[in-house]
Amino acid sequence: MSRIATPYKRSPNNEGYDAIVIGSGIGGLAAAALLSRLAGQRVLVLERHYTAGGYTHTFRRPDYEWDVGVHYIGSVHPKTLLGKFLGVITDSTLEWADMGPVYDRIIIGDDSFDLVRGREALKDQLKGYFPNESAAIDAYFSLIREVNEASGGYFLEKALPDLLSRLLGPRLTRSFFELAQRTTREVLEELTDDQQLIAVLTGQWGDYGLPPAESSFAMHAMLVNHYIHGAVYPVGGSARIAESIVPVIEEGGGKVLVRAEVEEVVVEDGRAVGVQMADGVIIRAPVVISGAGLFNTYQKLLPQEVSRSHGLERTLQKVQPSAAHLCLYIGLKHTAEELGLEKTNLWIYPDENVERNLNRIEEDREAPLPLVYLSFPSAKDPDFSRRFPGRATIEAITVAPFQWFEKWEGTPWKKRGEDYEAFKEELSQRMLEALYEQVPQVRGKVDVYELSTPLTTQHFCAYERGEIYGLDHTPSRFRQRFLRPTTPVNGLYLTGQDIATCGVAGGLFGGVLAAAAVIQRSPTLLAKSASFLLGSAR
Repeated sequence: MSRIATPYKRSPNNEGYDAIVIGSGIGGLAAAALLSRLAGQRVLVLERHYTAGGYTHTFRRPDYEWDVGVHYIGSVHPKTLLGKFLGVITDSTLEWADMGPVYDRIIIGDDSFDLVRGREALKDQLKGYFPNESAAIDAYFSLIREVNEASGGYFLEKALPDLLSRLLGPRLTRSFFELAQRTTREVLEELTDDQQLIAVLTGQWGDYGLPPAESSFAMHAMLVNHYIHGAVYPVGGSARIAESIVPVIEEGGGKVLVRAEVEEVVVEDGRAVGVQMADGVIIRAPVVISGAGLFNTYQKLLPQEVSRSHGLERTLQKVQPSAAHLCLYIGLKHTAEELGLEKTNLWIYPDENVERNLNRIEEDREAPLPLVYLSFPSAKDPDFSRRFPGRATIEAITVAPFQWFEKWEGTPWKKRGEDYEAFKEELSQRMLEALYEQVPQVRGKVDVYELSTPLTTQHFCAYERGEIYGLDHTPSRFRQRFLRPTTPVNGLYLTGQDIATCGVAGGLFGGVLAAAAVIQRSPTLLAKSASFLLGSAR
């Protein structure tokens, strides 16, 4: 049961709201809180899950708690764009624990490379590892800066009214698109022939779900810039994010309801006027904002005749869902200090041939795992030992083709049969071995472990193919003008990672864009939003 939101069935009075938000991920919560704070609106947030927060929520088992999606965050200093907006939507109540000088460690075979905070420090560190590639490393960081300076115009264009965006859009986005339309590998292979250096520079690709040969360099550059000054972790765990935002929504007269499944967006005379719940109840509001994802919104929530009339099925053919994953949640009857667990995340690769290894496991599931990511939340969170004394947690993540699990699709959660459980156990043991190889002191000390699969993601997050990052961040994705908060249906808006980029920061900026679109009839509020967006590269 959610500790911060009210179950739908216990809240019979759900009328008189200025806006309804579908989904309580960071994009939905941010949009609701900003509308409350900046426009004085009463907003109703409806969440189908039993707890609020989307990928920022946590789940518990006896004596343990794990995050499902937040492993670290960058750029939360109060002077940054992200820090400013987090302060607004949480009333500055979130506390952050610094992860120290090394936030990520890239492990390729027997070689290890630390990513350290600070632009110049990181450049120097990389030049120490690759002394013959100094010019390539300097050129790389120049391109990272160039993309991020241009990204403000790209996101501002999304927030503008349609006529203004068409008039000003080409000028605002030209510089950004010059690099966004190329893949990460294309850009880097023009800078260097050293494949190990490329593997190190792109070692965090799992944070956006596409390997270098497929991802837009713009997505890669924004991710690198996000962590350039280090990383932090929410004190009290990632659940604190939603716990800090919900009161802001409630103080404005709004409400966040859980176990509240929306069946359909109600459209009358071409305009969204509310939602119909799974129990048949219709809740009305002049604005509906969907944080359920582009595919879910256009294929499942909108009436079919409305989607057909606007050609939305054809629109969806221009994008594709992102990768699916496995996450092994591990609990130990020792503290992080006793086990010597570090805060640093580990990215483990068998070698530098990322795309080859991914293709190999698509064809043969017995092939070596192409990537294992290890996170140590109990070491990162200074409050963990107070909540769970004598315990520690680890999370191990790897990519997993959805096709591996299609034979069990449609079976109920926790009742998928012995063969499914046996397959999960096989995968769990392989991931545990990857953990023991890097952190040998935990062998024999694991108390509990539980594996989530793409079917778990499908069940709880309603993503059709178990994708974690919404839409793939390919070069073509960034060219799609329909990935914006406004939709062809009057009164219906989009929020979250599908209209911005993935992760906590991307989802939050999706909420910023949605709120800006809703309140654009107010010049003062629009100017305030635009000024925030224009500062995104600073």
